[in-house]
Amino acid sequence: MAARANWKGHLRLSLVSCSVGLYPAVSSSSHLKCHTINRETGNRIKQLIVDSVTDEPVDREDQIKGCEVAKDDLVPVEADELDEIALESTHTINIEAFCQRDEVDERYLDRPYYLAAEDKISREAFAVIRDAMKKKGMAGLGRLVIYKRERIVLLEPYGKGLLATLLRYQDEIRSPTAYFEDMPDGNTTDEMRSLAEELIDRATKKFDPTKFEDRYEGALIALVQGKATKPAKGQKGSGTKSRPQKSGNVVSLMEALKRSIDSEKTSKPAKAATGKAAPAKRSTSKSTGRATKTTGRKARKAA
Repeated sequence: MAARANWKGHLRLSLVSCSVGLYPAVSSSSHLKCHTINRETGNRIKQLIVDSVTDEPVDREDQIKGCEVAKDDLVPVEADELDEIALESTHTINIEAFCQRDEVDERYLDRPYYLAAEDKISREAFAVIRDAMKKKGMAGLGRLVIYKRERIVLLEPYGKGLLATLLRYQDEIRSPTAYFEDMPDGNTTDEMRSLAEELIDRATKKFDPTKFEDRYEGALIALVQGKATKPAKGQKGSGTKSRPQKSGNVVSLMEALKRSIDSEKTSKPAKAATGKAAPAKRSTSKSTGRATKTTGRKARKAA
């Protein structure tokens, strides 16, 4: 396997064990890489780690962990001390329990990985665990230590391998109560709801991730490519920037829904639900008379 594993160890179900590797299922390598540079020279900036009190540089070998027990009270912890408390999950994913996949709240899902057998000897045992989970329609729950932190991991069959998703702990999940307590309980009318449902039906399509792209990333790449061509001094770009439409007061939600339906029927973009008519385009001939004078000069010159 050409890819490099982020973690290697063993997957164990009771007495069945196999050697596995954990591979990232997502990547950000395609993103445009931006660095902090010196405006004057254009050179990249190096970060120097210094002591917060003495301002003296600290070499890498002198950098250790310091756990805060009180404000500005740090307890030093050496690397060998961390090794002594290493957990079994540092090298082994022990499947401790099974559950239905839909029982896991989506908020707990953190980052997906692919889990695959690392050698030919392990493939049979790996396939037995995978196929048994697939047959039962169950997902496994285990633990592993990655990036010096023990994480809960959700295992589920995925193709020929397993999808291993790191889960957040319960104390990392915020309650929605504070955000939703002022939301309405459902006082919408049947007519308004049916209009909204029709809009949903019209826009319902099979999920296709290729239809979505990072428009900000594209704009950033275009900006960088334009600057990389080094245009002549004083030369300006098109200067056309799309400004977000300001939302005004909603005059009638019902009217906005009806307008949306009508727009869908005529295959035109739906108007924003602001209840205000779009402002008329200004004439290219301004009242200053400049355009008229210029046109007149051009006409006389042509004659």
